[in-house]
Amino acid sequence: MAESQVPDLSLPFTPPPPEPERGIRRVVRRALDKSAAAGIPSRPLLGRLPVRRWIPQDVHSVLDYQGGAATALAGILSGDPVAKAAGLALGSSVIGVSLLTDYRMSLTKLIPIEAHEIADYAYGAAAILAPFVLGYAKRSRMATVVHVVMGLRSILVALVTDYRCQTGMHLGGELATDPEAIGG
Repeated sequence: MAESQVPDLSLPFTPPPPEPERGIRRVVRRALDKSAAAGIPSRPLLGRLPVRRWIPQDVHSVLDYQGGAATALAGILSGDPVAKAAGLALGSSVIGVSLLTDYRMSLTKLIPIEAHEIADYAYGAAAILAPFVLGYAKRSRMATVVHVVMGLRSILVALVTDYRCQTGMHLGGELATDPEAIGG
């Protein structure tokens, strides 16, 4: 065989690009992500974690939006004007805080993640107490059940959420961590 007939195998072989992840597989991978891409761990509430943090931040974010919508909808669907006002106030506050928190599933990053955690506990307590303090517990049982359940869920989920911020902004406004340097 002549030298000119031998194929040139010195050219680098480029493998085809991987298929992009789609659907539920991507959602699950992102939800379970603990790498720097998932965000910067928040400072523990009161200086230490009360329990093991196992709910990923993205799952918590979805639960916040869903809980806020359920609370508002329960108020809107109740026939009681006080329950309606309380449901709208509670639900819109949860959604508003979530839209402004320093995590992946927000519109902008204005609220430090530690402040969001405190707001989760405050919302939970307010949702549990609202039907009884505002007096619509007996007049609107459906709204009462939804508000109390969403309040309890908010507190329980907040206790076990692995809170992570995206920019490194912490309570007090300082950038405690440079997000570009993580994993570097």
